[in-house]
Amino acid sequence: MEFETTRAVFNAGAGGAGGAAGADQSAASTGGLNPDRSPARAQGIDGELTPVELRKLLAMVRDHTGITMSERKRTLLQGRLRPRMRTLSISGYGDYLRFVESHPPELPHFIDLVTTNETSFFRTPRVWSYFADTFLPQWQAAHPRETLNVWSAASSSGEEAWSIAMHADAMRLSAPHFDYRIFGTDISGAVVSKARTGRYQGRSIDQLLAARPDLVARYFSADGDSWRVVGDLRARVQFEPFNLLEMPPRDRHFDIVFLRNVLIYFDAPTQQRIVANVVSAMRPGALLVLGESESLQRYDTGLHFEQPLFYRKVSSDERT
Repeated sequence: MEFETTRAVFNAGAGGAGGAAGADQSAASTGGLNPDRSPARAQGIDGELTPVELRKLLAMVRDHTGITMSERKRTLLQGRLRPRMRTLSISGYGDYLRFVESHPPELPHFIDLVTTNETSFFRTPRVWSYFADTFLPQWQAAHPRETLNVWSAASSSGEEAWSIAMHADAMRLSAPHFDYRIFGTDISGAVVSKARTGRYQGRSIDQLLAARPDLVARYFSADGDSWRVVGDLRARVQFEPFNLLEMPPRDRHFDIVFLRNVLIYFDAPTQQRIVANVVSAMRPGALLVLGESESLQRYDTGLHFEQPLFYRKVSSDERT
């Protein structure tokens, strides 16, 4: 496998999202703050974000994640920042924003707070029907004895990447010379850590148990009150922090990229930048998978519409 080399390269390009993800336990819990020198010490949080603080916060979100948020997100952002501010004994929003700027180990925590990570196993059934019934058989027939490389580019807590792996593994069991590797990335170091554990409980795994108990029986093992992905799948899936505003490693060439429900959080120029970065890591003929509310019709991307939600990368000869 090439996972070790890829880990180093992905981390090098992770920027604010992954650069400090390896901080030690004490720094991770306090962001490197010495409580005796904290900007403010209090049990409560002072008031609400002022207009100036809100504009600064939104600018910081955009600078570090590329995500464009409106001022209507004030209440949401306040609710996400308050628990962290209480942990750090910082009572003012302005003090916390200055703390993020002056203490690099805090930046991954800030990114975790302001990004949305909602996902589930096999979300949007038609995507998985096409992937399992059409894409995998066609790809395997056209590339005998090759390894399928898949990128789950905004993998959140891992459900999408493990869903890909379950279908790909079913193909491996039916086609002896087929193999696969899956790379899951996310800007949030916290959800990457969760994805690496492969351990799930609550609504996410409950829904899979109800819909596909056969898959849970084959690919998960009970672990107390949770379920954990089994070793055969874990050996072929890797998760790393990565910021989609950065260029992917040049030696990565993917056969299919899942970029679902990501572009909706960005403005048009940033969408184009992200798509261009992703396309640069796709082989000619590779597929890009988008979310149901996303489209590339406005952009010149080097991708041709294949069917709803699926776009195929074409060669320069095919484009002319």
